[in-house]
Amino acid sequence: MEVENQNQNQNQEKASIMQRVKGWFKARFEKISSAVAGVGKEGKRLAKEDPRRVVHAFKVGLAIAAISLLYYFDFFFDGFGVNAMWAVMTVVVVFEFSVGATLGKGVNRALATLLGGALGVGTHDLASLAPEKVEVILIGVSVCIIAATATFCRFYPKIRARYDYGFLVFILTFSLISVSGYRDDVVFDMAYRRLTTILIGGCVAILICIFVRPVWAGKDLHRHTAANIEKLACYLEAFGRVYFQESYDKNLAPLKDFKSVLISKSTEDSLVNFARWEPRHGKFRYRHPWNQYLKIGSGTRECAYKIDALNCYLVSDVQTPLELRTKIQDFCTKISSECALALTDVAIGLRSMTCPVASEKHIAEAKAAGKTLKALLKTGLWHDTEFLDIVPVVTVASLLIEIVACTTKIADSVEVLATKAKFKKPDPEMNRQASREKVKRSPSIEASHSVNMVYE
Repeated sequence: MEVENQNQNQNQEKASIMQRVKGWFKARFEKISSAVAGVGKEGKRLAKEDPRRVVHAFKVGLAIAAISLLYYFDFFFDGFGVNAMWAVMTVVVVFEFSVGATLGKGVNRALATLLGGALGVGTHDLASLAPEKVEVILIGVSVCIIAATATFCRFYPKIRARYDYGFLVFILTFSLISVSGYRDDVVFDMAYRRLTTILIGGCVAILICIFVRPVWAGKDLHRHTAANIEKLACYLEAFGRVYFQESYDKNLAPLKDFKSVLISKSTEDSLVNFARWEPRHGKFRYRHPWNQYLKIGSGTRECAYKIDALNCYLVSDVQTPLELRTKIQDFCTKISSECALALTDVAIGLRSMTCPVASEKHIAEAKAAGKTLKALLKTGLWHDTEFLDIVPVVTVASLLIEIVACTTKIADSVEVLATKAKFKKPDPEMNRQASREKVKRSPSIEASHSVNMVYE
């Protein structure tokens, strides 16, 4: 009887262990399945946001496949040997999303490898003329001085922006070749093979990037800048409607889109650096004034910060009573609507690369309304009202007057760009009709969001 009970207990223990093992495997399987499903959903979202990401993935695969096939040809392998893999590594490292980024990395890598290899071979040759003990000292001192100098140069902002990767490759190539223990002829042959394979890999990456559905950083920068200006116009147009209402929907898209402008500096800096490397494409000629986009972006962010402060009073729980706000409603609405129309006209002209003509009129109207509003605030408009009740509305009025100055700054910066880039003169009737249209959330704003996601 006791033996039977022991057997039953053992069987029960084995069954419980098996159940726990099955439960553990089941939980792991469900977790992996949910993770795979999540990755699939995230992939669909990324592809939907910007279909160019899918094209870019296939372009990278095509470039790697093309350069890998060369590795299996006898004449290529006999000529370069295992160094042929440097071509594959170059494609993986150099191929970027836009043409400008790929060209920048490719040129940096090729020139850095050439200079680093030449200097490394020269250092190796000179050091080999000295006695053996002195040779080690000369190589060590030369590597220290040149590597330290190149590293210090990387701290210069302009060099870091465009040539940081090149200096990094230069230090690596120079150090590897100069301290190698091979004979002179072997060192020269190694440097030659690596440089040649790197050039082959870089050329394949650049050619596929340019000729297979190219993504131009300059075009992205242009659309991104126009879309940011349009977001500010959308907010100002909506603000003029909702601030003087008793209640409104705080989840309106135009009241939130402007926030992405506040964090757009890094994206703009990257796009400008990439665009400088690109050849002429579309309407963008050689020596296009890319630096002017940085000035426009700076003015746009300055205006966005003013709008952000304005938005704090819009969503604040402490509000000036509606009957007090209505005393300056006409002037505030006039300022916000005219600034919105001016920015819309500037954005339309920038996107179509035509000189905006209606923005000056709208800015003049906004300045006149701001001047009248400033004079009205000095007349003691709320002499029988508590001071704390009027602080919010007076601050809103002051911010709107400052936004007029920001709008003027943006329009002037775009006008400078139009002059330098030789924008076309628009049809006055078409431009007037476009500037009177109501501001809407256009596809360019969606494109700007996609650009932010890609280049951040």
